[in-house]
Amino acid sequence: MEFEDVRPHFEKNHRGVITTFQANGAGHSSIVVCGAYQGNAAFVIVNGKSAKARNLRKDPRCTVMSVTDTWRSFGVVEGQATLMDYRNTDPEKMRVALQEVFRACGDKDHPDWEEYDQAMVKQDAVIVLVKPERVYGMLR
Repeated sequence: MEFEDVRPHFEKNHRGVITTFQANGAGHSSIVVCGAYQGNAAFVIVNGKSAKARNLRKDPRCTVMSVTDTWRSFGVVEGQATLMDYRNTDPEKMRVALQEVFRACGDKDHPDWEEYDQAMVKQDAVIVLVKPERVYGMLR
């Protein structure tokens, strides 16, 4: 299976579960809102100090699973994560990318982009793009 096979699933189903890896090698799972962005599985870590952000900064391996409302259909992307934040990305580029990933993970606009932009800066938001290395699932 290739990413193009699961991309439509990620574009329609934004409930997700991710797995990152702790320093001791154990998996750490979290629920996220996810989507497809520029050929990658994508999500935003709203709090840049969270365990998932810390884990990905130390070990970029990540699994993203997108599920339907019924949990009967799913797509999975495993790969290396690239993190974008205000420390490694031009502020204007980051602002635009956060809005684009927001749309990719929810199919709608935020009701107040200025408020959203301010919150993302304050909370040290991180964009996570997972480059597909292994793709699988049960798409119905």
